[in-house]
Amino acid sequence: MGHEGTAEGGKDSGAADRTGRVNVERKRNTMGNSGGFGEGDGNGLGAFLRARRAAVDPAVLGFPYDGRPRRVPGLRREELAQAAHVSIDYVVRLEQGRSRRVTGPVLDALADALHLAPDERVHLFTLADVIQPARSRRPGRAETDPKLRQLLDEMRDIPAMILNRRMDVLAWNSMAAALLADFSKKPAGERNLIRMTFLDEAFRSLYTDWPRAARDCVAALRMAAGHDPADPAVSALVGELSVRDPDFRVWWAGHQVRGPRELTKSYRHRLVGDLLLDVHQFSVDALPDQRLIAYTAPPGSPSEERLRFLVQWAASDDEPMARPENH
Repeated sequence: MGHEGTAEGGKDSGAADRTGRVNVERKRNTMGNSGGFGEGDGNGLGAFLRARRAAVDPAVLGFPYDGRPRRVPGLRREELAQAAHVSIDYVVRLEQGRSRRVTGPVLDALADALHLAPDERVHLFTLADVIQPARSRRPGRAETDPKLRQLLDEMRDIPAMILNRRMDVLAWNSMAAALLADFSKKPAGERNLIRMTFLDEAFRSLYTDWPRAARDCVAALRMAAGHDPADPAVSALVGELSVRDPDFRVWWAGHQVRGPRELTKSYRHRLVGDLLLDVHQFSVDALPDQRLIAYTAPPGSPSEERLRFLVQWAASDDEPMARPENH
């Protein structure tokens, strides 16, 4: 992603007019061709199908080179139609948003033909559901259960926090603050891991492989946008990052998606050095929009020893960690 050095207020922040002001509106208007800010343009399904079609090598599906020049990369519409056993006209109508009725078997056939990963398949079905006009979703709740906050406090040796689908940080413990950032010092509207990954230089520098971490963030946000295309907070976040970060714009247009899963992330912490941590994600039954995130180190590893030192530092009186506001 050529992608180091894109910080807050960094490169490509919009074209300037003669008064020296940034022409943000012009930048916003160009985003419609690459998937829009959210999925609320009414044709998120078509944009996703086009993006995934472009990513498939025709040879993988047994379509040999026929000598005709290809105007676009990936599968032609007729090749997707043939592989999914549907008509070309149906594929055209889906991609142009002119067909509002998609059945499960057809979606399965399209997903198989496009070689969609499990998360991408879920996203495809989600987009097909949300284009039904009778269906609506309410924004996820921002509150966290007091018992969950108590659980965070009891996890004294483990960095942990509560996130929603947009990756807003809703609650955290002192170890999460010691590992990642003191969220209490940020306005509530800026406590978002995706926003911080792109626009917060200190947070960005934590990642030893920032491009990979940033791509994962974009894929998670794309998944959230598909789940609730009418969420104004998602649209606002995508809009801000699209205007302020060129890497985000490119990756957002790729329509990659990723759901919650266990991950391994590497950090370079300013106090304890390199950390290789397992990231565990647990759903919250009472609040399906939220999940508990916990960070652990492999037993007996150097990272476990360094994380233990961080626990001691966070609990010491030498440089006390600020108490989170939301406790």
